[in-house]
Amino acid sequence: MLAVELNRANFEYDVHSIVKAFYPEEQVSVLTPEMGEEKRADLAQWVRIRILLRDNGALVAVDGEEYDWKHTEGHTGGKPEAGAAVGEPPEKAYKYGFKCFLYRVLSRVTGRELPWGNLTGIRPTKIAFSLLEQGREKAELVKHYMEKYYVSREKAELAVEIAGRELELLKGISHGKTGGERGYSLYVGIPFCPTTCLYCSFTSFPIGAYRGMTDSYLDCLIREMEYVAERYRERILDSVYIGGGTPTTLEAWQLDRLLGRLRELFDFSAVKEFTVEAGRADSITEEKLQALQRHGVTRISINPQTMKQQTLDFIGRKATVEQVETAHALARRMGFDNINMDLILGLPGESEADVQATMDRVVEMAPDSLTVHSLAVKRASRLNQMVQEIGTHMLRNTDETMRIAEEGARRLGLVPYYLYRQKNMSGNFENVGYAKEGKLGLYNILIMEERQTIIALGAGSISKLVLPDGRIERSENVKEVNLYIEKIGEMIARKERLFQLEEN
Repeated sequence: MLAVELNRANFEYDVHSIVKAFYPEEQVSVLTPEMGEEKRADLAQWVRIRILLRDNGALVAVDGEEYDWKHTEGHTGGKPEAGAAVGEPPEKAYKYGFKCFLYRVLSRVTGRELPWGNLTGIRPTKIAFSLLEQGREKAELVKHYMEKYYVSREKAELAVEIAGRELELLKGISHGKTGGERGYSLYVGIPFCPTTCLYCSFTSFPIGAYRGMTDSYLDCLIREMEYVAERYRERILDSVYIGGGTPTTLEAWQLDRLLGRLRELFDFSAVKEFTVEAGRADSITEEKLQALQRHGVTRISINPQTMKQQTLDFIGRKATVEQVETAHALARRMGFDNINMDLILGLPGESEADVQATMDRVVEMAPDSLTVHSLAVKRASRLNQMVQEIGTHMLRNTDETMRIAEEGARRLGLVPYYLYRQKNMSGNFENVGYAKEGKLGLYNILIMEERQTIIALGAGSISKLVLPDGRIERSENVKEVNLYIEKIGEMIARKERLFQLEEN
């Protein structure tokens, strides 16, 4: 346990993110004046870092050693070349300067540099994306990341490369400044899985216990689809993504029913990508793949996460390595030519040699795209409870494992095309999507860059409405399947309130 005492609110997220990145093995808590006295008293014994924010600077004490920062307008505490932008609000300049200062202090104390520097947001490519839209040169942007945010050259170049590729792909999409009021994408959530994996915090329910509710769930999902199709009948549908959970836990005839009604309700004439996650190999059958083919699905995911059987058993992922290979081969024989695979680096007990063995087997299968995740310990997952009990020593994600994954992707002829980060990521790294040119995952880019409205259907889904001025409004559906079924009228009413924001 490591506690940070902070004298001012609204800085907790940045403080927690930076401290946790430097001390990944610790459970980090931030104490603020708003926190209850009882909880503050419980955590007082774990305080090792004290932060006193002042109008003209800050004082940071780490294990009793004090470090002082003076804040002046125009020089925010970063490297000399990276002061506040002209016209930047004073509070934003102050926060930027403080983050630079805190990063330098903890870097000095720990003797470490972080690959993503003091960036705490989950979408580091958004910086490069916006600046490229303004016509800035790529070499200039790499320097910008390194000097303003302490990002390593390797990660800065990766972010700029991906942003350039995203920008090129989105030129042909009705989004943002090029007509975002017309185009949209659709997400359909199927919240059932064969089992719940150790690391998972997504909305998912074991299909064995919910089999009797799946038809009722589809009834309600189709009601929501019918409402959205009518409300958006004049809009251009660019991409459709059916995720979960594991959509292929549904029976073949249920998939047929869902996809058939989807194609009846929505105009697919402009759809550039239609994805269904067939993520768990133990849920894939020839009949289900035939249903996907019958309704024009263009992209599927078959996700091993690892090709080490002992790890699959440990994390509760019941599909075997052989089932993954068999499912992939079946999909290829049936004509699927855009198959994605997900991998997770930093899974419990896995070494660099294990990652290399996984990559070698994946290269043999030759998927068309590969999403490499750095394990993130989510608060709602069973893995988080395990970490609290025995620590993080069993979770190893390193520069070498990241290099092995990247090298494997390059061997397959794949290029990086989208990137995002999460809280509590193993090794403070990132998630990267690689794909063959011409098979970049459009929906993945759209959801990362938040340039297009995405209407989400089903339990636990969140719709994001991108307004013409760039503001984003959200509408959430309840997570529990039974509540979603019970309150489907309310879910539709929530969407109606969201849609009215476009009309006002």
